[in-house]
Amino acid sequence: MKPPVDLSPELFAALALALGLIVGSFLNVVIHRLPRGESLVRPGSRCPRCSHAVAPWDNVPVLSYLWLRGRCRHCRARISWRYPAIELLTGVLFASVALRYGVTALTPVLLALTAALIASAAIDFDHRIIPDQISLGGLLLAILVVPGVHALAGTPLATALLRSGAGALLGGGLLWLVGFSHARVSTALGRRFEHWPGEGEALPRPGHLDYWVWFPGVGLGDVKLLAMIGAVVGPVGVLETILAASLAGLGLGVAWALVTRRWSAPFGFGPAIAAGALVVILVPHDPFPW
Repeated sequence: MKPPVDLSPELFAALALALGLIVGSFLNVVIHRLPRGESLVRPGSRCPRCSHAVAPWDNVPVLSYLWLRGRCRHCRARISWRYPAIELLTGVLFASVALRYGVTALTPVLLALTAALIASAAIDFDHRIIPDQISLGGLLLAILVVPGVHALAGTPLATALLRSGAGALLGGGLLWLVGFSHARVSTALGRRFEHWPGEGEALPRPGHLDYWVWFPGVGLGDVKLLAMIGAVVGPVGVLETILAASLAGLGLGVAWALVTRRWSAPFGFGPAIAAGALVVILVPHDPFPW
């Protein structure tokens, strides 16, 4: 399908980079406020120490951080380096997606997925949760939008619907099966975990919902996140995501053990899933062979 506008790859990537920097600034708000149940709109950006409102000229992605040398203009409190890092990461990934896919109807979908992955990874790293607003909201949007995008590109709508549905079921279903099987085997072997089932709490029984959805090591948020990814990249892409995420998780697990000096220290699997999905999206190959 011919692009609606004629942009050079370099210009399109530059525009995507600028958009990514702006979106990354908003993602910082999402990462900080969403797990706390706070509004993403009000109040505006404020210094967490002195509560002084951040002026628009002090809220320019990356540049304001450099200009202020990483400190609040009013109280001189340090600003976390992670704010410009998230902005820059989002910008670079947006530009990479733009270069990889060009001006197509699929590109905005993959940009939205990229933003969701960054937010999910950061929130899971901080809190070991993945908000349903991102995973289930993204899953619903993907099921509704992605088949239509592929249909516009010439794929039969029935095939596109089947591909998104199969990807969601395969991604979420496989990870659920891993978590469920691990829980059952661990129970049979008499194993106990630091956060499962919890001090003084009995193991869940088949008649309770927790028996089916509450697992040690694998959170239901990971299952829903992988279902969202599968709805976008399809069944083959989600299998590739699982493989890449497993390798990324191994590397992150070793790094986290070295940092905490505990080989059993828990950590969220969301960053590994996000990294695996980004590899599938960005590595040159056909992510939609079926």
